[in-house]
Amino acid sequence: MSTTPPRQTQVQLTVNGQSHALTVTRATTLLHVLRNDLALNGPKLGCGLGQCGACTVWVDGEAARSCILPAQELAGREITTLEGLGTLNKPHCVQQAFIDAQAAQCGYCLNGMIMMAARLLQDNDDPNDADIRRALSANLCRCGTHLEIMQAVRLAAQRLRAQKKGAA
Repeated sequence: MSTTPPRQTQVQLTVNGQSHALTVTRATTLLHVLRNDLALNGPKLGCGLGQCGACTVWVDGEAARSCILPAQELAGREITTLEGLGTLNKPHCVQQAFIDAQAAQCGYCLNGMIMMAARLLQDNDDPNDADIRRALSANLCRCGTHLEIMQAVRLAAQRLRAQKKGAA
């Protein structure tokens, strides 16, 4: 019995503002490309089924689960990962709030939590606790840092409102 290798195709992906020419198969997921080809380790492989949120990225500004997205279908779309939100020297407001609130234990869920929180705050810079819980409800945290995560999102929202007020 002979097996034929999977058919490969070229795809041009834009990740964190940079263009990348890659060779992928139909089965290659965006998460695989991000971690293995582009060395972007913010998104994590959790469940592999798009259910836990550890692999969350933005595709054209909307949250998406990279573990179930075929990479070849994302040509021409803007992909943003945790690394694209901020830098070590200038972290995104939400990243800094998670650091300041010490909202990490094992850190596995943080990619998804931060990406979802940042997405929430783009639309609503004054979320109540129900808004925050709803935005993060599809992301699993098994370590129990839920209180610190909630605190971090509230802190980021407060800082964003202060920035807007200062800019006005």
